[in-house]
Amino acid sequence: MSGKVVKVAGPLVVAEGLSDANVSDVVRVGPQRLIGEILNMTGDKADIQVYEETGGLGPGADVITTGAPLSVELGPGMLEGIYDGIQRPLTEIRDLIGHSIATGVDVPALNRKKKWEFTATAKVGDKVVGGDVLGTVPETPTVLHKIMVPPKMKGTITKLESGSYTVLDTIGTLKLDNGEEVPLKMMQSWPVRVGRPYKRKFPPVTPLQSGQRIVDTLFPIAKGGTAAIPGPFGSGKTVMQHALAKWSDVDIVVYIGCGERGNEMTDVLNEFPELVDPHTGYPLMKRTVLIANTSDMPVAAREASIYTGITIAEYFRDMGYHVAVIADSTSRWAEALREMSGRLEEMPGEEGYPAYLASRIAQFYERAGMVECLGSDTERTGSVTAVGAVSPPGGDLSEPVSQATMRIVKVFWGLDSALAYARHFPAINWLNSYSLYLDSLKPWYEEKFPGFMANRDKAMAILQEEASLNEIVRLVGADSLAAPEQLTLATAKMIREDFLQQNSFVDIDSYSETERQFMLLGMILDCDKLSREAIAQGTPIEKLRNLPVKAQIGRAKSVPADQYKAVYTQMWNDLKAQIEQAKQGGDDE
Repeated sequence: MSGKVVKVAGPLVVAEGLSDANVSDVVRVGPQRLIGEILNMTGDKADIQVYEETGGLGPGADVITTGAPLSVELGPGMLEGIYDGIQRPLTEIRDLIGHSIATGVDVPALNRKKKWEFTATAKVGDKVVGGDVLGTVPETPTVLHKIMVPPKMKGTITKLESGSYTVLDTIGTLKLDNGEEVPLKMMQSWPVRVGRPYKRKFPPVTPLQSGQRIVDTLFPIAKGGTAAIPGPFGSGKTVMQHALAKWSDVDIVVYIGCGERGNEMTDVLNEFPELVDPHTGYPLMKRTVLIANTSDMPVAAREASIYTGITIAEYFRDMGYHVAVIADSTSRWAEALREMSGRLEEMPGEEGYPAYLASRIAQFYERAGMVECLGSDTERTGSVTAVGAVSPPGGDLSEPVSQATMRIVKVFWGLDSALAYARHFPAINWLNSYSLYLDSLKPWYEEKFPGFMANRDKAMAILQEEASLNEIVRLVGADSLAAPEQLTLATAKMIREDFLQQNSFVDIDSYSETERQFMLLGMILDCDKLSREAIAQGTPIEKLRNLPVKAQIGRAKSVPADQYKAVYTQMWNDLKAQIEQAKQGGDDE
């Protein structure tokens, strides 16, 4: 069915004569066949969001509806892929037409010519339902791609053969309950604005181990959880998200560059193929899908990029994998919503954002979770963890995007420009950040590392006490404090500088194992405990202030991974001996 353009306003096109079209249908606009999506219908008139530049388009141009919603192609070949916001493969487009994307270019998301080695695991005669695994494809050395029965389908397999196939080849046939036989292919499609189904959702009880000490120890996020990283310009949001994408113990990473600068995506493209994943030993790109919709690309596709990324993540979740979705940044996505809302002449909400901003943000984060996957295999569980950066103008967390996000997410890593300017990275402010997963994760930590949560609570108490003591210190100086309070300040400094600070550009320090974090923080707190006992027995604070072992603790985070257990044990013995010497009045040196 076709209609005619009557109005063009940037990415918004109004067309009439589309009485049989539906909201969310994909349309092709004009002689260049630009990709668009119907947002609203009024009689036979449709408001269309066009995902490409509309320069040169005018009234009278044809609009042809496809009758299908905006969907993504799901199948082998997505990993290591770089897509734009509507899943067009940027590498293939570059090879086809050069470095600039021309309007109307139509390249399929999955390679139609490449053959994949399919190994059937199901058998002819098996009764299967949506989500059951038919076979596997070794997509990369680290990920075994599972070919599944599409959701909402069930029946009996009448044909299924292992072999070398393209994504469009028929690998078998399925006889439905009504007697109809349908072909089975390795590729399936799914509308991006509809969450993929699952059996049930579980409360998240396993931490996502990121290798970042302030995250894993003080403000952990669970697999299947949600987190936000708000902060002003230059405070390290992107670097923090890069670190999470690089080192988190997940099977798949979907990184969405949504409206950020192109050079930041270039950094990802340059780094990830070279960096070695500590969990698998292979390059990080082997488990990564990149959605690159940078600030100079069409604004409407930026709005779609979030949904494209989360749908791809749900597909890998359905295979039983743990997936992390990194969105950088949801503020730029919200700005795209605001621009389209303004062009639609909708009633604006706070600061010009549409009234439905909060519900749209919630729709994105609510698609995260730990779930029992579809299929007759009840043991298969997977998760999607959603982490979104928020870029509030001027660092003002009272603006609508930050407030709507904070009402939804369970973890808040608040970045602080003062810490960033002081060269303290990650610049997460420990006084205004929080994690609501502490109670649900406590059993896991206590089983693996007894005493971990007690140490975490003690460290937070010391940091909070330091903040209150700093008010007094600014007035009367640190020497006026009692010895135990001076010790609190010294211990808090060790926690801040020797534990929380982390250097992303030093290989050993960029990733810190959870056990190492536990031992390092335990050593700092043991130093505090033994020092307090010595002070209670009359030892002057001066004798405890410059113990040689404190310098060793300061260098402990740089000890190689295969040596830290032995080195930490030796430091603990040195700590006890030096404090005992100080208590006896011996020479500190």
